[in-house]
Amino acid sequence: MKLKKQLFPLFITVFLDLLGMGIVIPIAAPLLLSANEKMLPSYFSFGQRSFILGLLLGIFSVLQFFGAPVLGALADKYGRKRLLLLSIGGTCLSYLLFAIGIMRRSILLCFFSRALDGFTGGNISIAMSVISDITEEKDRAKNFGLIGVSFGLGFILGPFVSGILMDTKLVSWFNYTTPYWFAFMLSFVNVLILQFLLKETLIVKSEAPIKLFTGVRNLRNAFKTQKTRSLFITLFMVVFGFNFFTQFFQVFLIYKFSFSASNIAYLFAYIGLWLAFSQGVVNPSLSRRYNPQFLVSWSTLICALTFPFLLLPGESWWIYLIVPFVALFNGINTPNLAAVISFQADATKQGAILGIRQSILSIAMAIPPIIAGIITFLNINLSIWAAAFFTFMGWITFQFVFLRHGKR
Repeated sequence: MKLKKQLFPLFITVFLDLLGMGIVIPIAAPLLLSANEKMLPSYFSFGQRSFILGLLLGIFSVLQFFGAPVLGALADKYGRKRLLLLSIGGTCLSYLLFAIGIMRRSILLCFFSRALDGFTGGNISIAMSVISDITEEKDRAKNFGLIGVSFGLGFILGPFVSGILMDTKLVSWFNYTTPYWFAFMLSFVNVLILQFLLKETLIVKSEAPIKLFTGVRNLRNAFKTQKTRSLFITLFMVVFGFNFFTQFFQVFLIYKFSFSASNIAYLFAYIGLWLAFSQGVVNPSLSRRYNPQFLVSWSTLICALTFPFLLLPGESWWIYLIVPFVALFNGINTPNLAAVISFQADATKQGAILGIRQSILSIAMAIPPIIAGIITFLNINLSIWAAAFFTFMGWITFQFVFLRHGKR
Protein backbone atom coordinates (compact mmCIF):
# COMPACT_ATOMS: atom_id res chain seq x y z
CA MET A 1 0.00 0.00 0.00
CA LYS A 2 2.86 2.37 0.85
CA LEU A 3 4.41 1.65 -2.56
CA LYS A 4 1.14 2.44 -4.34
CA LYS A 5 0.77 5.71 -2.40
CA GLN A 6 4.19 6.79 -3.63
CA LEU A 7 3.74 5.61 -7.20
CA PHE A 8 0.36 7.26 -7.69
CA PRO A 9 1.43 10.93 -7.35
CA LEU A 10 4.59 10.11 -9.30
CA PHE A 11 2.48 8.61 -12.08
CA ILE A 12 0.23 11.71 -12.12
CA THR A 13 3.23 14.04 -12.10
CA VAL A 14 4.92 12.30 -15.02
CA PHE A 15 1.63 12.00 -16.88
CA LEU A 16 0.87 15.73 -16.65
CA ASP A 17 4.43 16.59 -17.64
CA LEU A 18 4.30 14.29 -20.67
CA LEU A 19 0.81 15.53 -21.50
CA GLY A 20 2.21 19.04 -21.75
CA MET A 21 5.14 17.79 -23.84
CA GLY A 22 2.77 15.83 -26.07
CA ILE A 23 0.71 18.94 -26.63
CA VAL A 24 3.63 21.00 -27.96
CA ILE A 25 5.50 18.32 -29.99
CA PRO A 26 3.40 18.53 -33.20
CA ILE A 27 3.79 22.30 -33.47
CA ALA A 28 7.45 23.06 -34.26
CA ALA A 29 7.67 21.53 -37.75
CA PRO A 30 4.56 23.15 -39.32
CA LEU A 31 5.32 26.40 -37.47
CA LEU A 32 8.80 26.76 -38.99
CA LEU A 33 8.33 25.04 -42.34
CA SER A 34 5.38 27.22 -43.35
CA ALA A 35 6.28 30.64 -44.77
CA ASN A 36 2.79 31.87 -43.83
CA GLU A 37 3.60 31.74 -40.11
CA LYS A 38 6.37 34.36 -40.53
CA MET A 39 8.62 32.84 -37.88
CA LEU A 40 11.43 32.90 -40.46
CA PRO A 41 12.05 35.16 -43.47
CA SER A 42 9.75 34.27 -46.38
CA TYR A 43 12.68 33.76 -48.77
CA PHE A 44 14.12 30.87 -46.70
CA SER A 45 14.11 27.59 -48.63
CA PHE A 46 12.71 24.29 -47.35
CA GLY A 47 16.27 23.11 -46.64
CA GLN A 48 17.11 26.24 -44.63
CA ARG A 49 13.90 25.93 -42.63
CA SER A 50 14.58 22.24 -41.96
CA PHE A 51 18.08 23.06 -40.71
CA ILE A 52 16.81 25.74 -38.28
CA LEU A 53 14.08 23.34 -37.14
CA GLY A 54 16.81 20.80 -36.39
CA LEU A 55 18.71 23.35 -34.33
CA LEU A 56 15.56 24.32 -32.40
CA LEU A 57 14.81 20.69 -31.61
CA GLY A 58 18.43 19.91 -30.81
CA ILE A 59 19.12 22.78 -28.39
CA PHE A 60 16.77 21.24 -25.82
CA SER A 61 18.87 18.09 -25.63
CA VAL A 62 22.22 19.93 -25.73
CA LEU A 63 21.27 21.85 -22.59
CA GLN A 64 19.74 18.75 -21.04
CA PHE A 65 23.11 17.06 -21.44
CA PHE A 66 24.59 19.57 -18.99
CA GLY A 67 21.54 19.96 -16.77
CA ALA A 68 20.32 16.39 -16.24
CA PRO A 69 23.39 14.99 -14.40
CA VAL A 70 23.53 18.11 -12.25
CA LEU A 71 19.87 17.68 -11.31
CA GLY A 72 20.42 13.95 -10.76
CA ALA A 73 23.37 14.58 -8.44
CA LEU A 74 21.44 17.31 -6.61
CA ALA A 75 18.55 14.88 -6.19
CA ASP A 76 20.95 12.38 -4.60
CA LYS A 77 22.12 15.06 -2.17
CA TYR A 78 19.10 17.26 -1.41
CA GLY A 79 16.16 15.00 -2.21
CA ARG A 80 14.04 13.92 -5.16
CA LYS A 81 11.03 16.11 -4.44
CA ARG A 82 12.87 19.45 -4.38
CA LEU A 83 14.55 18.79 -7.70
CA LEU A 84 11.35 17.55 -9.34
CA LEU A 85 9.74 20.84 -8.32
CA LEU A 86 12.64 22.78 -9.84
CA SER A 87 12.56 20.74 -13.03
CA ILE A 88 8.83 21.02 -13.65
CA GLY A 89 8.89 24.71 -12.67
CA GLY A 90 11.46 25.32 -15.41
CA THR A 91 9.26 23.51 -17.92
CA CYS A 92 6.30 25.64 -16.85
CA LEU A 93 8.23 28.86 -17.48
CA SER A 94 9.53 27.61 -20.83
CA TYR A 95 6.01 27.04 -22.18
CA LEU A 96 5.10 30.60 -21.23
CA LEU A 97 8.17 32.00 -23.01
CA PHE A 98 7.58 29.94 -26.17
CA ALA A 99 4.00 31.19 -26.43
CA ILE A 100 5.25 34.76 -26.17
CA GLY A 101 7.92 33.95 -28.77
CA ILE A 102 5.27 32.81 -31.26
CA MET A 103 3.14 35.89 -30.58
CA ARG A 104 6.10 38.20 -31.19
CA ARG A 105 7.47 36.09 -34.08
CA SER A 106 10.75 35.87 -32.14
CA ILE A 107 12.68 32.75 -33.08
CA LEU A 108 15.40 33.75 -30.58
CA LEU A 109 12.93 33.71 -27.68
CA CYS A 110 11.74 30.29 -28.85
CA PHE A 111 15.35 29.06 -28.79
CA PHE A 112 15.84 30.45 -25.27
CA SER A 113 12.64 28.76 -24.13
CA ARG A 114 13.78 25.38 -25.45
CA ALA A 115 17.22 25.85 -23.84
CA LEU A 116 15.66 26.62 -20.44
CA ASP A 117 13.38 23.61 -20.65
CA GLY A 118 16.34 21.44 -21.61
CA PHE A 119 18.58 22.51 -18.73
CA THR A 120 15.84 21.99 -16.13
CA GLY A 121 14.38 18.93 -17.87
CA GLY A 122 15.85 16.10 -15.83
CA ASN A 123 12.50 15.14 -14.31
CA ILE A 124 12.24 11.70 -15.89
CA SER A 125 15.60 10.53 -14.52
CA ILE A 126 14.65 11.88 -11.06
CA ALA A 127 11.30 10.09 -11.27
CA MET A 128 13.20 6.89 -12.06
CA SER A 129 15.38 7.53 -9.01
CA VAL A 130 12.21 7.65 -6.88
CA ILE A 131 11.19 4.27 -8.29
CA SER A 132 14.67 2.90 -7.59
CA ASP A 133 14.37 4.14 -4.00
CA ILE A 134 11.13 2.31 -3.27
CA THR A 135 11.25 -0.88 -5.38
CA GLU A 136 13.37 -4.02 -5.36
CA GLU A 137 15.71 -4.74 -8.26
CA LYS A 138 13.49 -7.51 -9.64
CA ASP A 139 10.52 -5.12 -9.94
CA ARG A 140 12.28 -2.11 -11.46
CA ALA A 141 11.68 -2.93 -15.12
CA LYS A 142 7.98 -3.34 -14.42
CA ASN A 143 7.74 -0.09 -12.45
CA PHE A 144 9.93 1.80 -14.91
CA GLY A 145 7.27 0.70 -17.37
CA LEU A 146 4.80 2.87 -15.42
CA ILE A 147 6.84 5.86 -16.54
CA GLY A 148 6.38 4.53 -20.05
CA VAL A 149 2.62 4.25 -19.51
CA SER A 150 2.57 7.88 -18.39
CA PHE A 151 4.66 8.72 -21.45
CA GLY A 152 2.26 6.84 -23.70
CA LEU A 153 -0.88 8.31 -22.17
CA GLY A 154 0.64 11.79 -22.40
CA PHE A 155 1.34 11.16 -26.07
CA ILE A 156 -2.20 9.90 -26.65
CA LEU A 157 -4.00 12.83 -25.11
CA GLY A 158 -1.32 15.50 -25.63
CA PRO A 159 -1.18 15.53 -29.44
CA PHE A 160 -4.94 14.95 -29.61
CA VAL A 161 -5.58 17.98 -27.40
CA SER A 162 -3.01 19.91 -29.44
CA GLY A 163 -4.86 19.11 -32.66
CA ILE A 164 -8.05 20.46 -31.14
CA LEU A 165 -6.43 23.58 -29.68
CA MET A 166 -4.97 24.52 -33.10
CA ASP A 167 -8.24 23.97 -35.00
CA THR A 168 -9.68 27.37 -35.94
CA LYS A 169 -12.81 25.62 -37.23
CA LEU A 170 -13.72 24.79 -33.65
CA VAL A 171 -12.83 28.14 -32.09
CA SER A 172 -11.90 31.13 -34.24
CA TRP A 173 -9.16 32.42 -31.92
CA PHE A 174 -7.31 29.10 -31.62
CA ASN A 175 -3.78 29.23 -33.06
CA TYR A 176 -0.26 27.87 -32.51
CA THR A 177 0.03 29.60 -29.12
CA THR A 178 -3.11 28.05 -27.62
CA PRO A 179 -1.50 24.64 -26.93
CA TYR A 180 1.41 26.36 -25.19
CA TRP A 181 -0.87 28.36 -22.89
CA PHE A 182 -2.69 25.15 -21.99
CA ALA A 183 0.59 23.30 -21.39
CA PHE A 184 1.73 26.16 -19.15
CA MET A 185 -1.40 25.78 -17.00
CA LEU A 186 -0.94 22.00 -16.82
CA SER A 187 2.64 22.41 -15.62
CA PHE A 188 1.53 24.85 -12.94
CA VAL A 189 -1.06 22.35 -11.69
CA ASN A 190 1.66 19.69 -11.79
CA VAL A 191 3.84 21.73 -9.43
CA LEU A 192 0.94 21.93 -6.94
CA ILE A 193 0.25 18.17 -7.10
CA LEU A 194 3.91 17.37 -6.59
CA GLN A 195 4.18 19.73 -3.64
CA PHE A 196 1.23 18.33 -1.72
CA LEU A 197 1.11 14.62 -2.67
CA LEU A 198 4.61 13.28 -3.27
CA LYS A 199 6.69 12.29 -0.23
CA GLU A 200 10.46 12.43 -0.17
CA THR A 201 12.02 9.00 -0.83
CA LEU A 202 15.75 9.70 -0.46
CA ILE A 203 17.17 8.01 2.66
CA VAL A 204 20.93 7.90 2.14
CA LYS A 205 22.27 11.24 0.93
CA SER A 206 25.27 11.49 -1.38
CA GLU A 207 28.12 13.87 -0.54
CA ALA A 208 29.70 13.82 -4.00
CA PRO A 209 30.67 17.26 -5.35
CA ILE A 210 28.35 18.82 -7.94
CA LYS A 211 29.79 20.60 -10.97
CA LEU A 212 28.34 22.08 -14.16
CA PHE A 213 30.42 19.80 -16.36
CA THR A 214 29.44 16.68 -14.44
CA GLY A 215 27.89 15.36 -17.63
CA VAL A 216 31.21 15.43 -19.47
CA ARG A 217 33.04 13.79 -16.57
CA ASN A 218 30.33 11.19 -16.12
CA LEU A 219 30.45 10.28 -19.79
CA ARG A 220 34.18 9.73 -19.49
CA ASN A 221 33.65 7.55 -16.41
CA ALA A 222 30.82 5.65 -18.07
CA PHE A 223 33.14 4.43 -20.81
CA LYS A 224 36.06 3.44 -18.54
CA THR A 225 34.94 -0.14 -17.91
CA GLN A 226 33.78 -2.76 -20.38
CA LYS A 227 30.56 -3.35 -18.44
CA THR A 228 29.24 0.19 -18.66
CA ARG A 229 30.99 1.08 -21.93
CA SER A 230 29.17 -1.43 -24.08
CA LEU A 231 25.85 -0.81 -22.33
CA PHE A 232 25.98 2.95 -22.76
CA ILE A 233 27.07 2.61 -26.39
CA THR A 234 23.99 0.45 -26.88
CA LEU A 235 21.83 3.11 -25.25
CA PHE A 236 23.38 5.85 -27.38
CA MET A 237 22.92 3.95 -30.65
CA VAL A 238 19.31 2.97 -29.95
CA VAL A 239 18.24 6.45 -28.88
CA PHE A 240 20.32 8.11 -31.61
CA GLY A 241 18.57 5.99 -34.23
CA PHE A 242 15.10 6.34 -32.78
CA ASN A 243 15.37 10.13 -32.70
CA PHE A 244 15.97 10.34 -36.43
CA PHE A 245 12.47 8.92 -36.58
CA THR A 246 10.69 10.80 -33.80
CA GLN A 247 12.13 14.27 -34.33
CA PHE A 248 11.98 14.47 -38.13
CA PHE A 249 9.10 12.15 -38.97
CA GLN A 250 6.91 15.27 -39.00
CA VAL A 251 9.01 16.74 -41.81
CA PHE A 252 8.71 13.46 -43.74
CA LEU A 253 4.92 13.52 -43.34
CA ILE A 254 4.62 17.16 -44.40
CA TYR A 255 6.86 16.70 -47.44
CA LYS A 256 5.54 13.34 -48.68
CA PHE A 257 1.86 13.40 -47.64
CA SER A 258 1.16 17.14 -47.04
CA PHE A 259 0.16 16.53 -43.42
CA SER A 260 -1.26 19.52 -41.56
CA ALA A 261 -0.40 20.33 -37.93
CA SER A 262 -3.64 18.64 -36.81
CA ASN A 263 -2.88 15.54 -38.95
CA ILE A 264 0.53 15.27 -37.30
CA ALA A 265 -1.00 15.74 -33.85
CA TYR A 266 -3.54 12.96 -34.36
CA LEU A 267 -0.92 10.55 -35.74
CA PHE A 268 1.31 11.15 -32.72
CA ALA A 269 -1.71 10.50 -30.49
CA TYR A 270 -2.15 7.20 -32.29
CA ILE A 271 1.53 6.34 -31.74
CA GLY A 272 1.11 7.21 -28.07
CA LEU A 273 -1.82 4.80 -27.83
CA TRP A 274 0.40 1.94 -28.96
CA LEU A 275 3.23 3.05 -26.66
CA ALA A 276 0.86 2.98 -23.69
CA PHE A 277 -0.43 -0.45 -24.70
CA SER A 278 3.13 -1.72 -25.08
CA GLN A 279 4.43 -0.47 -21.74
CA GLY A 280 1.21 -0.87 -19.77
CA VAL A 281 0.07 -4.30 -21.04
CA VAL A 282 2.69 -6.04 -23.19
CA ASN A 283 5.84 -5.21 -21.20
CA PRO A 284 4.52 -6.21 -17.73
CA SER A 285 3.36 -9.51 -19.19
CA LEU A 286 6.70 -10.18 -20.88
CA SER A 287 8.65 -9.06 -17.78
CA ARG A 288 7.11 -11.91 -15.80
CA ARG A 289 8.44 -14.44 -18.31
CA TYR A 290 11.73 -12.99 -19.58
CA ASN A 291 14.61 -11.03 -18.09
CA PRO A 292 15.34 -7.45 -19.23
CA GLN A 293 18.43 -8.47 -21.23
CA PHE A 294 16.42 -10.85 -23.40
CA LEU A 295 13.71 -8.24 -24.02
CA VAL A 296 16.22 -5.50 -24.89
CA SER A 297 17.91 -7.75 -27.44
CA TRP A 298 14.81 -8.80 -29.37
CA SER A 299 12.94 -5.49 -29.19
CA THR A 300 15.97 -3.57 -30.52
CA LEU A 301 16.45 -5.90 -33.47
CA ILE A 302 12.79 -5.96 -34.53
CA CYS A 303 12.47 -2.18 -34.16
CA ALA A 304 15.50 -1.68 -36.44
CA LEU A 305 14.02 -3.98 -39.09
CA THR A 306 10.66 -2.18 -38.97
CA PHE A 307 11.84 1.35 -39.82
CA PRO A 308 12.44 0.81 -43.58
CA PHE A 309 8.83 -0.27 -44.06
CA LEU A 310 7.82 3.36 -43.38
CA LEU A 311 9.34 4.28 -46.77
CA LEU A 312 7.16 1.89 -48.78
CA PRO A 313 3.67 3.45 -48.62
CA GLY A 314 2.50 5.67 -51.46
CA GLU A 315 -0.62 6.57 -49.51
CA SER A 316 -0.69 7.93 -45.97
CA TRP A 317 -3.13 5.37 -44.53
CA TRP A 318 -0.43 2.69 -44.73
CA ILE A 319 1.56 4.65 -42.14
CA TYR A 320 -1.14 3.86 -39.59
CA LEU A 321 -0.51 0.14 -40.12
CA ILE A 322 3.27 0.35 -39.72
CA VAL A 323 3.91 2.76 -36.82
CA PRO A 324 2.24 0.47 -34.22
CA PHE A 325 5.12 -2.01 -34.66
CA VAL A 326 7.69 0.75 -34.09
CA ALA A 327 5.82 1.90 -30.98
CA LEU A 328 5.31 -1.62 -29.60
CA PHE A 329 8.94 -2.67 -29.73
CA ASN A 330 10.30 0.70 -28.60
CA GLY A 331 7.85 0.53 -25.70
CA ILE A 332 9.36 -2.80 -24.66
CA ASN A 333 12.94 -1.64 -25.19
CA THR A 334 12.92 1.59 -23.18
CA PRO A 335 12.01 0.40 -19.64
CA ASN A 336 14.05 -2.80 -19.91
CA LEU A 337 17.18 -1.00 -21.09
CA ALA A 338 16.68 1.49 -18.24
CA ALA A 339 16.42 -1.43 -15.81
CA VAL A 340 19.65 -3.02 -17.07
CA ILE A 341 21.41 0.33 -16.61
CA SER A 342 19.95 0.71 -13.11
CA PHE A 343 21.37 -2.70 -12.15
CA GLN A 344 24.90 -1.34 -12.62
CA ALA A 345 24.76 0.95 -9.53
CA ASP A 346 24.06 0.55 -5.83
CA ALA A 347 21.28 2.37 -3.97
CA THR A 348 23.34 5.49 -3.20
CA LYS A 349 24.24 6.03 -6.87
CA GLN A 350 20.87 5.53 -8.58
CA GLY A 351 20.33 9.24 -9.19
CA ALA A 352 23.86 9.59 -10.55
CA ILE A 353 23.76 6.63 -12.95
CA LEU A 354 20.29 7.56 -14.18
CA GLY A 355 21.59 11.10 -14.58
CA ILE A 356 24.40 9.67 -16.74
CA ARG A 357 21.75 7.78 -18.68
CA GLN A 358 19.90 11.06 -19.20
CA SER A 359 23.12 12.75 -20.38
CA ILE A 360 23.62 10.06 -22.99
CA LEU A 361 19.97 10.35 -23.98
CA SER A 362 20.42 14.09 -24.34
CA ILE A 363 23.45 13.82 -26.63
CA ALA A 364 21.76 11.06 -28.61
CA MET A 365 18.67 13.26 -28.97
CA ALA A 366 20.56 16.49 -29.73
CA ILE A 367 22.56 15.34 -32.75
CA PRO A 368 19.93 13.60 -34.96
CA PRO A 369 17.70 16.65 -35.62
CA ILE A 370 20.73 18.73 -36.62
CA ILE A 371 22.00 16.02 -38.98
CA ALA A 372 18.47 15.33 -40.22
CA GLY A 373 18.02 19.01 -40.99
CA ILE A 374 20.95 18.69 -43.42
CA ILE A 375 20.39 15.26 -44.96
CA THR A 376 16.66 15.84 -45.44
CA PHE A 377 17.64 18.50 -47.96
CA LEU A 378 19.47 15.76 -49.91
CA ASN A 379 16.79 13.09 -49.66
CA ILE A 380 13.65 13.03 -47.51
CA ASN A 381 14.09 9.29 -46.85
CA LEU A 382 17.59 9.46 -45.33
CA SER A 383 16.37 10.12 -41.78
CA ILE A 384 14.39 6.87 -41.76
CA TRP A 385 17.37 4.92 -43.12
CA ALA A 386 19.54 6.49 -40.41
CA ALA A 387 17.01 5.39 -37.77
CA ALA A 388 17.21 1.78 -39.00
CA PHE A 389 21.01 1.73 -39.29
CA PHE A 390 21.89 3.13 -35.86
CA THR A 391 19.24 1.07 -34.06
CA PHE A 392 20.68 -2.03 -35.71
CA MET A 393 24.18 -1.02 -34.57
CA GLY A 394 22.81 -0.71 -31.05
CA TRP A 395 21.54 -4.28 -31.25
CA ILE A 396 24.92 -5.54 -32.46
CA THR A 397 26.68 -3.81 -29.55
CA PHE A 398 24.28 -5.18 -26.95
CA GLN A 399 24.10 -8.69 -28.37
CA PHE A 400 27.74 -9.30 -29.20
CA VAL A 401 29.59 -7.08 -26.72
CA PHE A 402 27.56 -6.40 -23.56
CA LEU A 403 25.91 -9.81 -23.24
CA ARG A 404 29.26 -11.54 -23.74
CA HIS A 405 31.53 -9.36 -21.60
CA GLY A 406 29.60 -6.95 -19.37
CA LYS A 407 26.37 -8.72 -18.46
CA ARG A 408 25.05 -8.39 -14.94
